[in-house]
Amino acid sequence: MAGDEHPLVSALAPVAEALGALLLTADQLSEADIPLVWEGEVVGGLRRPDLHDALEVLIAAAETELGVPRAEMGRTQKQAAVTLLNEWGAFTLRKSVEDVAEALGVSRFTIYNYLERSETA
Repeated sequence: MAGDEHPLVSALAPVAEALGALLLTADQLSEADIPLVWEGEVVGGLRRPDLHDALEVLIAAAETELGVPRAEMGRTQKQAAVTLLNEWGAFTLRKSVEDVAEALGVSRFTIYNYLERSETA
């Protein structure tokens, strides 16, 4: 977006980035996009992220939240990452347990154990 964007659009930029969404100008909106309305006027829009990349976006967000790259995570940090991913709904996505296990360098069984541990905590 250009430097002359509406303040609402500018304010939502970090949110859009964190969610993997795309900010749009008002003239770029399609019916599937979320219009950003300010005082009755559409000033921009938000395009939902492609769900094919959603899990990777969530894993990257967990790394950011924990302040540790996944390759450097210890067991406790991996458990915390799985807890966050579960809270964010990551495990509702198809094959997510397998994909998270691969990303964190653990087995599916370990992910299920972390999930069980987080739900009883």
